[in-house]
Amino acid sequence: MSDKKVLYIIVCAAGPAGDVWNLIDIAQEHEWTVQVVSTPKALSFLDIADLETRTGLAVRSEHRSSPQPRSPRADAIIIAPASFNSVNKLANGIADTYALDIANECIGLGVPTTILPYVNTAYASRKPFRESVQKLREEGASVLICDDGFVPHEPGSGSEPHASFPWSRALQEIEARKA
Repeated sequence: MSDKKVLYIIVCAAGPAGDVWNLIDIAQEHEWTVQVVSTPKALSFLDIADLETRTGLAVRSEHRSSPQPRSPRADAIIIAPASFNSVNKLANGIADTYALDIANECIGLGVPTTILPYVNTAYASRKPFRESVQKLREEGASVLICDDGFVPHEPGSGSEPHASFPWSRALQEIEARKA
């Protein structure tokens, strides 16, 4: 394994998930080794073979069996795109998937974590979501929404903001926290 710092990119089932290669490429340009972790529902958004070729590591979506090699230890985590469901589960300590298990543990360990949600304005306006964002920030996670990162889109227009999803903003936040 490389001596590079290790970035886990946790991908949730939300609009721009299939474009996560953008974040991988940017991170690798900044000398990060990238481990992709996917929620089970996000797998259908991803070109697994391409991501594994880009990273040199298997895309993980479930706990390993004992003969499988361990993933490298995370120096930082970016959860992007983070779905409404995953943000709320994570804020409440729910670890019902491998991806959420990893994220919960890393936040508890103080691993720098940046969350880049992808939600519409109806979801973003919900009190449970706003409270989840606040809880995660209180635990030290950066949640990049509105002025800080992703600006929620109008309901029914979820495919339009894919091209402008601020992948690089998430990496900037992690690197600022690691400095």
